[in-house]
Amino acid sequence: MQTEERDHIDRFLERLENLGHPDIDLEVEGLVDRIGAINKRIKKGMETVLAEYDLTWPEWSVMSRLRLSSLDHRSSPGELATELEISSGAMTSRLDRLEHQGFVRRLPDLGDRRGIVIELTPEGQAAWDRAAGIAARREAFFASALTKTEQRQLNKLLRKLLVALEARETQ
Repeated sequence: MQTEERDHIDRFLERLENLGHPDIDLEVEGLVDRIGAINKRIKKGMETVLAEYDLTWPEWSVMSRLRLSSLDHRSSPGELATELEISSGAMTSRLDRLEHQGFVRRLPDLGDRRGIVIELTPEGQAAWDRAAGIAARREAFFASALTKTEQRQLNKLLRKLLVALEARETQ
């Protein structure tokens, strides 16, 4: 009989179980802690990739919104800030750095003389595409511990959890 491998969450859960706290469901705790630990490792891997392009995670988020937003890869600073749930000041700081690197440019908003539009430059698109390719290979490595069938099963379960969480947020 093969014993199941144990991770650091199992050891944490054992200590937690010894407390005998009536409100803590160990299955729920294990699920939440494992998702957090996996996310931490994936994000660290992504930050390593981004550092090769002198980018930070927050800057990457801005570039991703622009790259995926429309055919012209443009958006207003306000729309970007709203989508990323950050202040206008934080957005300005990110845009300043990305513009300095040549990854975005500020253009006049033809629909509003007072406004500007942020555009991902060809250099920004190329940097995003290169980093995304490397990140995708790293993510595939993370997922390689599971078979394709297991990946689909896990995706189905995580989607169910996320849909329920999103529904609760809008109530």
